[in-house]
Amino acid sequence: MKKISILVPCFNEQENVVAMGKALTSLMQEQLSAYDYEIIFIDNDSTDGTRALLRQMCAQDRQIKAIFNARNFGQFNSPYYGLLQTTGDCTVMLCCDFQDPVELIPDFIRKWEEGAKIVAGIKTQSDENKSVRFLRSCYYKLIHKMSNVEQIEHFTGFGLYDKSFITVLRDLKDPTPFLRGIVAELGFRRVDVPYRQAKRRAGKTHNNWYTLFDAAMLSFTSYTKAGLRFATIGGAITALISFGVAVYYTVYKLTHWERFNAGMVPLIIGVFLFSGIQTFFIGFLGEYIMAINNRIMNRPLAIEEERINFE
Repeated sequence: MKKISILVPCFNEQENVVAMGKALTSLMQEQLSAYDYEIIFIDNDSTDGTRALLRQMCAQDRQIKAIFNARNFGQFNSPYYGLLQTTGDCTVMLCCDFQDPVELIPDFIRKWEEGAKIVAGIKTQSDENKSVRFLRSCYYKLIHKMSNVEQIEHFTGFGLYDKSFITVLRDLKDPTPFLRGIVAELGFRRVDVPYRQAKRRAGKTHNNWYTLFDAAMLSFTSYTKAGLRFATIGGAITALISFGVAVYYTVYKLTHWERFNAGMVPLIIGVFLFSGIQTFFIGFLGEYIMAINNRIMNRPLAIEEERINFE
């Protein structure tokens, strides 16, 4: 009998975690009874009642398992670490807030049985804020143009992963993994399944402009050279412009010294303009350096405080 692992990353999801556990259990027992299964919740150091509820759920059902992180290890490391702990022939990962439709899991498994190694859920429509979706679309188009690796638009990680792919993830040993890029990079046979992303069932979203920016910078620094090339070319152009302006003003002053009264305005404008450009590029280069630094330190993806119902 094949085994299906279902991974549910969660953080402060006390309003949703019990309902998600019931929905997944009912789905496996009623629609996918031909498969063995495990449901793993990985909690990223919740500060509400999520962990207490998970303990109750695990006590009532041995096929529900839980991993409690020692602290919050971020929106990328915790789910990735959870994938490495699964033991099924394939693993389905979805969020705990019901924005990823549970009812698509049988479709994912059917595609997997037909030979797909990865089944990716693609958000073709969404009930999220329209301005946020517009910015996401612009970001995906930009990263698609700049990256030398195909990037999957509107893919959040919701999908199914064959155990052969999970094995490769274990061997990567990437301390700052970006799963969405890794899925596209490794070239496993993939099938995309479109879906409409619903609003959160309950509770508040944990995404904000900082987390979105963090995701954008991780993908840029992991899968593009364009930022570095842009900084190099842009720096060379601004240096040439600065040199040209300096030569022009020097020659003009020497040949028209009796009428030269340009004052400090052009100098001030030039200083502020080029200082702003330099500051931007220094910050952009800093993102690459920070990504390199994180990889060199090679810290663990996550550290467990407790795990429940694992043999």
